[in-house]
Amino acid sequence: MRKRISLLAAGALVALGTATAPALAADPVFTLAGPAGIGLRPHPGQNGEPQQTSVKFRIVNDSTKTFDRQSTFTIDLSGLKGVADVKLAKEEGADCKLTAAAVTCTRWALWTGESTVVDLDLSAAKDSKVGATADLTLTGKAEGATFASATTKVRVGGPDLVLERARLKAEQKPGDKQNLSIIFANEGTDPVNGVVLEMRTTHGIDLVEQYDNCSYSDDTRAGQPRTTGWSTVQCLLEGEYEPGAVYGVDGPLTLKAAPHAFIDGLTYAVYAAGDQPKAAKDGAPAAGDQPKAAKNRAPVAGNKLAAAKQAPKASARSARPAADLEPWNNVQEFDFATRNTADLVATGVSLKGGVGETVTADFGFRNDGPAWVAHLRSGKEVARTDIFIPVGAKVTKVPAGCTGVNADGTRRDQTLGAPRYFCSTGHVVGEKETFAYPFQLKIEKVVAGAEGSITVGEWTPEGTTGQRWDPNHANNKAALVINAKGSGPAPTPTATTSATPAPTGSATPTATAAPSASATGTGVTANGGLASTGSSAQVIALGAAVLLAVGGGLFLAFRRKAGGHA
Repeated sequence: MRKRISLLAAGALVALGTATAPALAADPVFTLAGPAGIGLRPHPGQNGEPQQTSVKFRIVNDSTKTFDRQSTFTIDLSGLKGVADVKLAKEEGADCKLTAAAVTCTRWALWTGESTVVDLDLSAAKDSKVGATADLTLTGKAEGATFASATTKVRVGGPDLVLERARLKAEQKPGDKQNLSIIFANEGTDPVNGVVLEMRTTHGIDLVEQYDNCSYSDDTRAGQPRTTGWSTVQCLLEGEYEPGAVYGVDGPLTLKAAPHAFIDGLTYAVYAAGDQPKAAKDGAPAAGDQPKAAKNRAPVAGNKLAAAKQAPKASARSARPAADLEPWNNVQEFDFATRNTADLVATGVSLKGGVGETVTADFGFRNDGPAWVAHLRSGKEVARTDIFIPVGAKVTKVPAGCTGVNADGTRRDQTLGAPRYFCSTGHVVGEKETFAYPFQLKIEKVVAGAEGSITVGEWTPEGTTGQRWDPNHANNKAALVINAKGSGPAPTPTATTSATPAPTGSATPTATAAPSASATGTGVTANGGLASTGSSAQVIALGAAVLLAVGGGLFLAFRRKAGGHA
């Protein structure tokens, strides 16, 4: 009987445990990714040796956690026999193994975001035929996870668009014009049905002509500093472009240096129709950026750009489109250096306030142009603002993008209360743009005529120096004065600056120099965002005292009420 009761009790416990156990979370699903297709140069290649093409497979962990279990990835190579030869890329470590049948890779953890699984080098097999195809499929497995496989189509042969470098003049002056000559060839084995010509220019270079088979857009999206100031033109050149033939664009493409041109760039490329960069394929921004989208310009009707054959040559054809054999030679880049200047002017500030009061003021500078300045390739800051705080005042709030330093410019651990601050613009300063960094200062001691300074210029270890392209270094420095002599402390503190409103123009975009700094003006700006509202003062100490008194009263009332129930 006792044994029977024990079995019944055990069964009840099992049933209870099953009913109350929490539901297990679903296994994470990871996405494997690779190119949709690649083309291989037919054996033995242009120089008599097999020419390799690289293919990279990746894994995407879009969860918020690292997957900390061992994962194994496999690529079946059986389908490549007689089509392509495979090698592991030189940089591949011991975590990947290659045999005649498969590639196997092991990962001990999968970090969040995107990471590489394996890089392979493929070349056409010795006896392979043009048009031969095979699939490379990457699969994965791990305890507690699911993987979505990725397949890359491998094909021997394909088109190969090659773009010739145009002869352009790098040094120019505002208003100069020069023609962009576009000549390209199809050096592959397959024809191309339709070519897209893409031209991207920075803010200082304009493309004069407009054609009705081209799309035009200006990228002004916030949060995309590396693309700030770029304009994109994409033109569909219809027709079939044969292997072995050379083509030239039939129609003028005139580049003109704008009045604000300075350090600018040009990128131009040809793609098989449908293979052009997706971010600019339809002239629209990426998903999620629609509110601050690229500004599209309507083309002029009745004017169409085309390409004409210059050197036809018969070659083998394929009706099926294939990947470009060498995409890297589809693109050319060019940098322009326009003779121009940009006058950076520090903005003077005069503040008034009594002991114990806190004031808010904007410290910064403006660019009187005429040039914009952008370090689009290096990404380094254009200018630094060097701020010396007047005696008797203590900084209680610092904007992002600004760092507190010692009086001699050396590093210090505490940002608040520093005697000196360095603030960075970022890598773009638009023409007619104003940068303002909002600080809060507490007046601890009234010192008549207490004076600091605001200086703008090029970064140096000690602070700043005048920019070589700034024509007037005399206005790089301005005074920062608290309670100027003869004015006396005001009962209600105010903060004023000598900055004038930013010049207006046909467009007045705004930008932030840093998340908490504001910048305004015409022309291209770095990140989009808050407009500068000028300097202001706030009687923070009085508000804090009122809040303290109210809070104290509420605390006492609560204590009395609690005591009544004790």
